Amino acid sequence: MVVMGAVARAMPPWPGRCRRGQGDAYAEYADDRGGGGDTGGRVEGRDEEGADAACDEAGDQDEAGVVIGRRCRHVAAEDARSVIAGYLVANDVSVRDWLAKRSPTFTLGKSFDTHGPIGPWLTTDDEIADPHALRMRLSVNGEVRQDSSTNDMIYDIYEQIAYLSQVMTLMPGDILATGTPAGIGAPIGRFLRTGDVVRAEIEGLGMIENHVVAAP
Repeated sequence: MVVMGAVARAMPPWPGRCRRGQGDAYAEYADDRGGGGDTGGRVEGRDEEGADAACDEAGDQDEAGVVIGRRCRHVAAEDARSVIAGYLVANDVSVRDWLAKRSPTFTLGKSFDTHGPIGPWLTTDDEIADPHALRMRLSVNGEVRQDSSTNDMIYDIYEQIAYLSQVMTLMPGDILATGTPAGIGAPIGRFLRTGDVVRAEIEGLGMIENHVVAAP
């Protein structure tokens, strides 16, 4: 059983009410899972409070996190950038045994305490020329497992905001985890183990590094 730890902890500059995640958002990732590259915009949700928790089949996923800057509802895709405060790196740690076997939905498998680390800081929207042209890399113990770009998204960031805001009011500080590219270990049975070091980085947004530690 494992939990995600961190070498250093920096407190976020916003309360971070919740996170919403986009499933099968990248073409190659959807192909890896046999999803055919189009899921109709499946959305996963989770609360972000808690300390630490245990699991058996944890997998890592490098994702671009989008932080909402103002309260909004029914946002058109062409106006979506106006509601974005900025971006950060998100490691969407997912518990595959809960996703596939213990729950009929993805929510519980993506809601474990300590999972879903974000950081290293908020990069404001004006600092990023094009959020859909950022290189993404994730490594475990120095082995590169994901190496892609945000331009491989099936549903881009603006489309995801438009889709979600049809259903719910988005609030300042809400974080949208926008999906992960190909290369995760779950399809081939490679899961995180105690002692692993996971490094997730996105061009222009920085890097976060987390150590997998035994559950107390």
